[in-house]
Order: sequence, then structure tokens, then C-alpha cells
Amino acid sequence: MKKYEQLLLQNRAWVQQKLAEDKDFFNKLANTQKPDFLWIGCADSRVPANEITGTAPGEVFVHRNIANMVVHTDMNMLSVLDYAVNVLEVSHVIVCGHYGCGGVRAAMMHKQIGLIDNWIRHIKDVYRMHNDELEAIADMKERENRFVELNVMEQVYDLGKTSIIQNAWQKRGGPYVHGWVYDVGNGVIKDLKVSMNDDSDMPEVYKFEKMKKV
Repeated sequence: MKKYEQLLLQNRAWVQQKLAEDKDFFNKLANTQKPDFLWIGCADSRVPANEITGTAPGEVFVHRNIANMVVHTDMNMLSVLDYAVNVLEVSHVIVCGHYGCGGVRAAMMHKQIGLIDNWIRHIKDVYRMHNDELEAIADMKERENRFVELNVMEQVYDLGKTSIIQNAWQKRGGPYVHGWVYDVGNGVIKDLKVSMNDDSDMPEVYKFEKMKKV
């Protein structure tokens, strides 16, 4: 049996398990999508959003890319964000990085990889912004872990800089934006305590004019 065929068999087994638990599971799932959460995570195969948060299908809207980046020219990410915030009206947007992130590690090095070098440059920008703090950490593993945390924090702030999030804050007082880090080694998620639900902590240069209410 080929490896991909095993996935199809596992899918059938999963379907039977869900139907045994609730014969209407797929009918209910097909008729509604109203998640409370948008998850912006890393594409790493070890960090599946639903599994590590114990959530079921339909509870988390997910966008994943290398190193959980919020790049303001990334139309894929912006489209997901706009749909989640303005159509699904999620209550929370979570940026979740993880220790041992290959993208973050690559950003600490000087090796060319290929097309991805252009993406990793955005991660390098975070290192430059926090260069003094990171360079002061002698242990390379600790430096990398701190870089992971700082990268998540900067992506949270970058979400707050978008007109999508700022307009939603003004319109409905949400969503909350959070920064988390997942530890692949023990399965625990760390809350970095950088939650935002308004622009009060944002430098003035990033704030958009308030929309006029009709």
C-alpha cells in the first residue's frame, strides 16, 4: 500500500468514528461555519491548530505560512483575515509560533535556500529590530527561543496596523488579538501576554483616521 492510500483509509476510519459518536455530525458541520477564532500559525507539520487546542472542526478558522508571518503585501493572509474578521466576525485572532521553528532558525543564518529567502527576509527584519536584545543572549538555543517569541509579538502588532483590524475595533470593539508560542517538546502553549483589542498602545503613525458613522 502506498503512503497516500493509507491517508484515504484513515479518513474512512475517522468518518466512521465521528458517525458512531454523532450520526448527524457531518450534516451539522456542512450547514454552518461560525468559529470564534482565527488562527495564524506556522506551516510546520507538527503544529496542527485543532489538535493542539483540543478543538473540533468548525471551531477554528486557520491560516498557516512559514513562521506565522503577517506580511502586509500577502493577499492570501489579508483575504483570510478580512473574511474571518468581517464575514465570520471572529472574537479572537491568535498568532501562534512555536519553538524550534525552521523559518526563524533560517533567519538567524546566512545560507541561501531559494525562493523562500525572500519570505525569510521579513523574519530577519524582526531580528534587526531586536538586535541588541538577541545578540546579548549568548546561548544560541535561548536566543532562538527568544527570537521566536519576539517574532510572534511583532506579528501581533502588525495585525493591529491593518485597516481590517482597526476598522473592526472601531465598529464592534473586537476582535482581541493574541500572541502565543507552542512548545513542540512538551505540547504546552505559552501565552505571551500581548493581547490587544484597540489601538491605544500603537504608535500614532500607524493609526488610521476613524471611519465616519453614517
